[in-house]
Amino acid sequence: MKMGRIFCVMGKSATGKDTIYRELFHRPEISLRKVIPYTTRPIREGEEDGREYFFCTNERAEELQNQNKIIELRAYDTVYGCWKYFTADDGQIDLSKGDYLLIGTLDTYRSIRRYFGEDVVFPIYIEVEDGERLLRAISRERQGIPKYEEMCRRFLSDAADFSEENLKECNITKRFINDCLEDTIEEIVSYIKETGKET
Repeated sequence: MKMGRIFCVMGKSATGKDTIYRELFHRPEISLRKVIPYTTRPIREGEEDGREYFFCTNERAEELQNQNKIIELRAYDTVYGCWKYFTADDGQIDLSKGDYLLIGTLDTYRSIRRYFGEDVVFPIYIEVEDGERLLRAISRERQGIPKYEEMCRRFLSDAADFSEENLKECNITKRFINDCLEDTIEEIVSYIKETGKET
């Protein structure tokens, strides 16, 4: 029986990775299943619990950790306190049932590879020029109550997290440049289909 694969969408903030992630589920030719991560941060305007994330308390996160069900966890000291993001072994992923798509950081990718195996986990790294990213981030913040301090923290943190050294360490050489959303999605769909032929 053919083993399913896990594709991990990554990229710095304001690269369009969330939009790309959502759009890939509308492509029947690749038929991907969703892996929903957890977070302790407050829900944002336009988000729904169980769609982008499972929004949970710190107590719930500790409970899952005590049950050894957390595959990877990241904690960020933001200007609003400590926010945790994590992926749990909660029954969502069953590689005998098909291919999966999740969204995360390089740490997410590393941990998922260690947990499930390098032969079934593949990166989808989204990239946008830094100046353009900053303009997109500012525009996004202005759509609600701006949190410019947190935006700047993320921007600087991304530079360290997604450094060339870290990308090289994770053997991430292919980059999807998101200058045109439709073209980028088509390129990723082709990549997923070709990757499937290799396994």
